[in-house]
Amino acid sequence: MDLKRKLETKDFAILAEIEPPKGTDITAMVNNAAKVKEEVTAFVVPEMSNAVMRMSALGAAMVLQDKRMETVMQVCCRDRNRIALQADILAASACGITNVMAVTGEDPSFGDHHQAKAVYDISIDELLKTIKGLEHGKDMAGIEISGNPSFIVGSMVNSGLEGTALDAEIDAMNRKIDAGASFFITPPLFDISAIEPFMRRINNSDIHIIPTVMLLKSLGMARYMSRNMKHVYIPDELVKRIQKAPDKVRECVRIAQESVSSIKDNEFSGTMISTIGWEDRLYDIIHGI
Repeated sequence: MDLKRKLETKDFAILAEIEPPKGTDITAMVNNAAKVKEEVTAFVVPEMSNAVMRMSALGAAMVLQDKRMETVMQVCCRDRNRIALQADILAASACGITNVMAVTGEDPSFGDHHQAKAVYDISIDELLKTIKGLEHGKDMAGIEISGNPSFIVGSMVNSGLEGTALDAEIDAMNRKIDAGASFFITPPLFDISAIEPFMRRINNSDIHIIPTVMLLKSLGMARYMSRNMKHVYIPDELVKRIQKAPDKVRECVRIAQESVSSIKDNEFSGTMISTIGWEDRLYDIIHGI
């Protein structure tokens, strides 16, 4: 069942983030995806996450689509102007990509090409409106196009904010909904209670919230995220659990498995599993659910 039908029928969707290679060797990407393609609804293909140069999301998504694996292609404001963004969106549709995800993109200072200049020609709201416009047959210049794309469109929402910051985030999410977004992926979620204030504020019947399950790769990573990622809550008990485990990687995999099950039990629309480059662990996480 494809992502569109999963969302329409409220059947739990499993998305898996899979990084494009830094180079032309697609072997690992394809092999890791192929091992779980029967269980994964669609593979989320990031567009140079953390501003690290890799094969484009369009290129990697085309590779996977050609091998009969459904994808969600990220479209990023950071690297292209409005002409190039529209060109990539049209190309994606022509190549059979039916799901796109609009993201702002991290500043190049976070990545591996510090002298790169960010583009940010249009905002994320404008990007979403652009996708909707193309679906209705016109480009940003108001010129009619030959053949209209059709997408399931998603974006990100920071569900871990509080107070006035949460108010602003929900307002921003509502603008994205008005601009055509129908599903939203959250930051990593390690405790369901952390998302409850956000969930109480939204109309969950009209949109699809898809929390991220992130594979913690080490005790150090868990501690770092707990101390430094303000809007991602990692319970102290979870950190202690990893600390006590004789096989810390296996314990981290178990935690990811349990997180997926918890999200499913709480009737979210789906989850996105992010392994931060450890895509070879996707099989272990998914087959332990």
